[in-house]
Amino acid sequence: MPRYGLIAGNGRFPILALEAARELGYEIVAIGIKEEAPTEIQALASKTYWISLGQLSRLIEILKTEAITEVMMTGQVKHAKIFSSIRPDWRLIKLLSALRYKNTDSLIGAVVQLLDDEGIRLVDSTLLLKDLLAPEGLITKRKPGDDELRDIDYGRRIANALAGFDIGQSVAIADRACVAVEAMEGTDAMLRRAASLVNGRSLRLVKVSKRRKHMLFDVPVAGPETIRVMQETGATALAVDAGRTLLLDRRELLDAANQARIAIVGYPPEE
Repeated sequence: MPRYGLIAGNGRFPILALEAARELGYEIVAIGIKEEAPTEIQALASKTYWISLGQLSRLIEILKTEAITEVMMTGQVKHAKIFSSIRPDWRLIKLLSALRYKNTDSLIGAVVQLLDDEGIRLVDSTLLLKDLLAPEGLITKRKPGDDELRDIDYGRRIANALAGFDIGQSVAIADRACVAVEAMEGTDAMLRRAASLVNGRSLRLVKVSKRRKHMLFDVPVAGPETIRVMQETGATALAVDAGRTLLLDRRELLDAANQARIAIVGYPPEE
């Protein structure tokens, strides 16, 4: 029987991954981030440990005690908390001090390398949820209009350029102008900020994936809450990278989008 470790951040991602693992008969040892992970993971995993942000040595100790050699990262850890909530242990202090930049790729990439040095391999974070990856083409009932398509085309060019700098993976567009760029605050906060700037004009949300071959961490996600915030902020269309974006709780997401007449389209990722 396959056996994996699962590092759980916030949101529905770790819950859905654990539910899928249970259906497949996989044994999962969950390591929940206290400041982020939902408590529901405890009822779904074979065994659950809880650690705080910054306890890198404890994470490695747990994985070695459980003889885990393959682990997946599921759910987000808000980047801003690295600067506000984290109390790094000696191992993480050493890792952070060696980094030239403290963006997502640098931070998590260094953790991945450290785990690899300890004989622990990070695996595809979407391994258990391939059926939730966005397909290419129109995903909702309503097609985007010409104005929306022009905004999406412009937004994808902007978002792909920014993703290359590891700043964020989403932008909010109105009338072919980039109103807001996602950084540490996350997509929902970015949309609310954008809505405060456009004086009632419609927004388009564009999410892209980073130009890399792996899906080990920081995979773009959208879920029912994304649709609720889009409706709240007057965003009428969502563009995502097909095959590289998770649509969490997909049926609920699509029902909400169709009811709100929000168009969702999957585009081939830019390599």
